[in-house]
Amino acid sequence: MSGYQIDVACEATMTVGESPLWAPGEQALYWVDIEGFAIHRLHPESGRHDQWPVESEAAALALAARGGLMVAQRRGFSHFDPASGALTLVAEAPYDQSTTRFNDGKCDAAGRFWCGTIYEPRDKPAAEMFVLERGKIRKVWSGGMVNSNGLGFSPDGKTMFHAETASHRVTRFAFDLLAGVVSDERDVRRFSTDKSAAGYGGRPDGAAVDSEGNYWVAMFEGGRILKLSPLGDQLDEIRLPVRCPTMVAFGGADLRTLYITTVGKRPADELAALPLSGKVLSVRVPVTGRAEPAYVD
Repeated sequence: MSGYQIDVACEATMTVGESPLWAPGEQALYWVDIEGFAIHRLHPESGRHDQWPVESEAAALALAARGGLMVAQRRGFSHFDPASGALTLVAEAPYDQSTTRFNDGKCDAAGRFWCGTIYEPRDKPAAEMFVLERGKIRKVWSGGMVNSNGLGFSPDGKTMFHAETASHRVTRFAFDLLAGVVSDERDVRRFSTDKSAAGYGGRPDGAAVDSEGNYWVAMFEGGRILKLSPLGDQLDEIRLPVRCPTMVAFGGADLRTLYITTVGKRPADELAALPLSGKVLSVRVPVTGRAEPAYVD
């Protein structure tokens, strides 16, 4: 496994595990099961695992400055209070919920919650990027993608990374933190779209940026995590005992544990060969991550 020890962080099996998020104040990991309609939490120190059902698919999480979490669901952005289990809608989704849902999201250092969508018919590049700012949703761009993913921000706040899973592409934008706008999109890395080719390595899904500015991305169907430089050079690879990792997050007291969500909704032969599919995995890495910023109302 590329010299890394892969551990199972949580024994529960997810249908489509996504959006791991470390909460430093609780020393706990949150994540969602999109098709399992649930929010999950793990306290690694004690092993305690909690989960809460949701009625509308939850796809992305962010810390909330007022406490609790912000949740990007198909129906819109909501606030979640783990103490009571209450989930309160903050802003209604600005798209057709019969074809579209929120997908991957991250907060910037100014407290905005950025979240792209997935266009589920997948017959045209109709996904969009939105940002929740002080309770109001703003559209940032429309089209050019089917499945928005892999959001991350550089430590200096000047770059936003983005993955378009359907086209197997990672890009970077110049980011104006003060204004909350992006410009000058450039390729970071393009991966092969030929799934039948020998050596097919998967397509970019969710990601996280470490303290040195490098981009760690889950390669869906590739069974691996890649560490890329800001310019796209491959610096490291972590081979996994699953085929479909979905996203990574840095956590633990020293932010050097990489948590990895995975998919359990896979063909029977794949599950027989790779029985850890759907588990939340963890691996110790030699670089620290960064605490994710919180959404500010």
